[in-house]
Amino acid sequence: MSAEFGGRTGRQGKISQWLRGRRPKEAVGDDGREALLLAAAGVGLPLAPAAYPTADFRCSCDRVGCPTPARHPVSFAWQTQSTTDRGQIERWARHQPQANFITATGMVHDVLDVPLEVGWEALERLLDAGIEVGPVAESDDGRLLFFTLTRGTPEDEDEWWPCELDCHPETMDEHPGLRWHCRGSYVLVPPARLPGDKQSVHWVRGLEHPLPDPLTLLEVLTDACARYIGEEPDHANAAWPSRR
Repeated sequence: MSAEFGGRTGRQGKISQWLRGRRPKEAVGDDGREALLLAAAGVGLPLAPAAYPTADFRCSCDRVGCPTPARHPVSFAWQTQSTTDRGQIERWARHQPQANFITATGMVHDVLDVPLEVGWEALERLLDAGIEVGPVAESDDGRLLFFTLTRGTPEDEDEWWPCELDCHPETMDEHPGLRWHCRGSYVLVPPARLPGDKQSVHWVRGLEHPLPDPLTLLEVLTDACARYIGEEPDHANAAWPSRR
């Protein structure tokens, strides 16, 4: 299910090798696809069906010029439709064998989404520092996705706080560096196919790794992203805001 880094001996060399050239991806058959989806639901990630790429590298939806081909939910009600119910996910997977799946963030988990080169650099730093890193997925459109615990959803809506890094599907272009997917957002969950030749979203660290607190990763990720976009890191805005 995942690429294991093993002990600290030899780990840096293996990550450096991946930085030079990403490891080959294994094909996932129908049985493996369903097993990976059920494993995601089994650790609490709520799932819903999503669009998929067609033979001509377009989107399966009927929208002309779809801006996010194969990367969006099928239903506008994806937030309420998202579920961890094993039976429902099995039915979706079997009745829609080509469909990708999204996982709704901000319920159980968030996702810190960074450019690929930045992500590999940060992952190496985090592991070398002995910081616990949870599941990590690689998207062949150039992003690395760090799955973390959610910031939480307070019972009182007035207690919800904004974050400068919050990213929703409609604000993706505004976040070239670090994107923080929390309440109201989603990401593709592996295994997923993207338009293009053998483009996919796949695990590089699997779901056997517990979800970490996002703040344990945030400083390293923001530092790496700041260098990537040529700005000074802004830890004040990147940090978890205080409850009002």
